Amino acid sequence: MKPVPQAVSARRPAPAPTRPAEEAPHDHQPRAPYRRHRRRPGGLTCARVLQRHGIDVTVYDRDASVAARNQGGTLDLHADSGQIALREAGLLDEFHALARPEGQANRVLTRHGEVLVDYRPTADEDAAPEIDRGQLRSLLVDSLIPGTVRWGHTLVSAAANPDGSHRLTFETGATADVDLVIGADGAWSRVRPLVSDAVPVYTGITFVEAHFDNADTDHPEVAELVGDGSVLASGDNKGLVGQRNSDQHVRAYIVIRNGLDWPRAAGLDPSDTEAVRAALLTAFAGWDERLLTLITDNDGPYINRPLFAIPAPHTWPHTPGVTLLGDAAHLMTPFGGHGANFAMLDGCELALALARHATVDEAVTAYEPTMQARAAETGDGVAVLDRVFGPGDRGRADLPDFAQAKEEYRRGAAAYQN
Repeated sequence: MKPVPQAVSARRPAPAPTRPAEEAPHDHQPRAPYRRHRRRPGGLTCARVLQRHGIDVTVYDRDASVAARNQGGTLDLHADSGQIALREAGLLDEFHALARPEGQANRVLTRHGEVLVDYRPTADEDAAPEIDRGQLRSLLVDSLIPGTVRWGHTLVSAAANPDGSHRLTFETGATADVDLVIGADGAWSRVRPLVSDAVPVYTGITFVEAHFDNADTDHPEVAELVGDGSVLASGDNKGLVGQRNSDQHVRAYIVIRNGLDWPRAAGLDPSDTEAVRAALLTAFAGWDERLLTLITDNDGPYINRPLFAIPAPHTWPHTPGVTLLGDAAHLMTPFGGHGANFAMLDGCELALALARHATVDEAVTAYEPTMQARAAETGDGVAVLDRVFGPGDRGRADLPDFAQAKEEYRRGAAAYQN
């Protein structure tokens, strides 16, 4: 079977293909001044597990190559989801060789610089190590049989054929007829409309991304503030987040509640870095000067990343020949870190179902209820976003217990195995 997240498609030695589809701009996609470049690794995970079970797989990806562009920041892979998927993929040891356990450190401050939480992981803490998105993507791609990923294939449409199969049409004009379409194609999925009329909804919050190269040497104040992991400060409907990546790289997210196209609404050219910086500093007037270095000291321009979610629960009636995973199925806000983890577990569980059941329809029927229930229980993350970046100031009682969260990941992993 073949996967489509890209579109993914898969082929059994006997029955016919499945394909995950690549992320492609959708007709109703907002025309806002921001970039979407993050790839959920669910389709690649699905492909890897399928190949381990002798199922022929093709992944269609719109990028020209695995290194065509920056894949975004860092991910924490949880013991009870992302790491389970990597174990089934036979890649857990390789992941730990690349991961940064020290990246689990978390500091939470008030907007005035008062430290509320300073969580430092132990040396052997492995419940949710960090890894750069690009490193994870390369790990998964390199694990696949050469030629599995068809680069430069932007999915334009997926449509049902009279015989129950589906035709994938790509921007190049190429087509493929498959028995199962796996929509692993992200927030603006072109596969999703085959099963659901749900569309992503703007949360009202935008992350304005900034980056810092050679942080330890060129931006020592930022490096000290962020430490080995992450720092968060919030209050007054705003926030500042800093995340350590590998190779001395730091990404910051300046969190604001505003309209989808806030720079132009304010009369700003989004490419005018100095003008955007001045507007952000005005919005964050009165915040601690150390925190403001995440606005003032960045290298290069800012990037608008408005946050969208599909309201939970998102379910759909079983539709023969089509299923979804990851953001295409349950788009969540980034707080909680479940998006990529659930996408990988989705891909793993779908692949295992396809390997264990006699027919594609039986496999999908077994897979979808579990995936949908898991996402529904966790929710879309909007309430958490509103709580963290709401009015007023946060106190210690408003914050998560990071040590307890790690223990819950470990307990969840043990329960899953049983």
